[in-house]
Amino acid sequence: MKIAEKFLKMGLRFIGRLYVTMGCHPTRCGEFEPDPDLYYSNMCKSIEANHNRVVAIGECGLDYDRLKFCPKEVQKVYFEKQLELAEQFQLPLFLHCRSAHEDFMEIVTRNRSKIVKGGVVHSFDGTSEEARKIIDFGFYIGLNGCSLKTEENLKTVQEIPLEKIMIETDCPWCGIRPSHAGSKMVKTRFPTIKKKEKWAADQLIDGRNEPCHLRQVIEVIANVHNEPVEKLADIFYENTINLFFRK
Repeated sequence: MKIAEKFLKMGLRFIGRLYVTMGCHPTRCGEFEPDPDLYYSNMCKSIEANHNRVVAIGECGLDYDRLKFCPKEVQKVYFEKQLELAEQFQLPLFLHCRSAHEDFMEIVTRNRSKIVKGGVVHSFDGTSEEARKIIDFGFYIGLNGCSLKTEENLKTVQEIPLEKIMIETDCPWCGIRPSHAGSKMVKTRFPTIKKKEKWAADQLIDGRNEPCHLRQVIEVIANVHNEPVEKLADIFYENTINLFFRK
């Protein structure tokens, strides 16, 4: 939020493109306790105070890969609680689902009436069947480098309708690694250096995913769908506008 406000005050021409989401990541849901009402109230105050920059509730959801940070039952309780924010503020959801598809779908289905503006399940790396259920519910699928690791991932991406795809970097992680199945489809490479102490404006730091790598994500999807990059860029941009900015 501070970064968005900084650019807003500077009056830069691209400030209209910098927004935030607000929510509690599933691995941090323990922060709701010991006073869930106070934590929820503070979330509401933060959203209200920054309403001109907040475009979604999230990242919220379930993460069963990292239960060392927060137990399943705690995650489930406070994921469901955050769906009330979507209803209260009439905002879409920015969602996280890792190895928790059945519980995730059970919770959103049971709370369908609260999800008034839809949402996107980001960093998707699930199966084709899971993707279909998410899409049938009305959500978009968010794809990044972690979505393109295996040949099975690529087959799943091929089955996702273009009008239901959104793209992301999830930087500084989730880049497309040389070991990923999608790597061979990347056309655009960027000059990199190994030590951050030697960073220069025309170089990237090796191993750190950055916003410009979004180009690589779309190149892989374009190859998988056998469509021009420019066409997909227009479609995915429109998908983004439809979810976050069309009332």
